[in-house]
Amino acid sequence: MAEGGCTCGAVRYALTSEPMVVHCCHCTDCQTETGSAFVINAVIESDRVTVLAGTPDYVMTPSASGKGQEIARCPCCRVALWSHYANSGRKSSFVRVGTLDDPGAMPPDVHIFTRSKLPWVTLPEGVPAFEIFYPTSEGIWSDVGRTRWKALLAA
Repeated sequence: MAEGGCTCGAVRYALTSEPMVVHCCHCTDCQTETGSAFVINAVIESDRVTVLAGTPDYVMTPSASGKGQEIARCPCCRVALWSHYANSGRKSSFVRVGTLDDPGAMPPDVHIFTRSKLPWVTLPEGVPAFEIFYPTSEGIWSDVGRTRWKALLAA
């Protein structure tokens, strides 16, 4: 479905399906961790991320939840490729859309933690945005994505 990799090319991966949802997170942790204004993560089941070349290193970093996040990084150029968060562990991957060969093909479904959005970032019209995280009742996820997430957590 989509391929990506790190800057140096030592690690390459493929997504074997569409993600369940794509988040654009403006929290200060994501800003610090990426060195940018936000991060765009495609949330997908980890068994739908196939490593094509290389072997990522897994690095634990702090998170706002206090439970940390595990980041898959290229062992050579250290680019972050995806993360695993405590709520689903290695069952799900939050793939950094910027590491895809065609990141423009995966626009965000939602902007989150906009309370800490940098003042010069303009959010696009028509894309839901939330000061913090969104309530699950908001209908951000498609029915298919929601079903896949529930199955992932039940596994």
